[in-house]
Amino acid sequence: MKTTMSRTPITSRAQWLPHIGALLIAGRRLLDALQAPAALIARLYVAQVFFLSGLTKLRDWDITLALFMDEYHVPLLPPALAAWMGTTGELLLPVLLVLGLGGRFAALGLSVVNVMAVLSLSEIAPAALQQHITWGVLLAVIALYGPGAWSADRFMGKKMLWRRLHLRKQL
Repeated sequence: MKTTMSRTPITSRAQWLPHIGALLIAGRRLLDALQAPAALIARLYVAQVFFLSGLTKLRDWDITLALFMDEYHVPLLPPALAAWMGTTGELLLPVLLVLGLGGRFAALGLSVVNVMAVLSLSEIAPAALQQHITWGVLLAVIALYGPGAWSADRFMGKKMLWRRLHLRKQL
């Protein structure tokens, strides 16, 4: 007994290829269009966390100093200097990050603050550690890929490039 298998002609399969290609292209365009808002949302989220932490430290400086003397054991720095540096970093770097001005520098600086926060605590709850890991991953992405199209870095870079091109045309 001979079994016959139904075969789909190659031509009908080939008809689907342009549709699949069009879907892939549309998906890529959508993802490309979402890059700038996603980078901005990541910058806003991480900046808010660190800025609010800096405001909390600034609100009651005596408690902040006491925490750095008793709880937070920052390696190689005296507690008062560590408190001042940490608070300054938590207040200034998030502003730069939100603006996307020196975005990679701000992300790297906040990464240092983040790592120091984890290392300086003798005990850290698993949920708190997970938050620090999330912030660290977001900061690493910003440091590696830049702050995105909706940033002062990008705007200033395009403006400088336009000036260079304009000057070359004049010469």
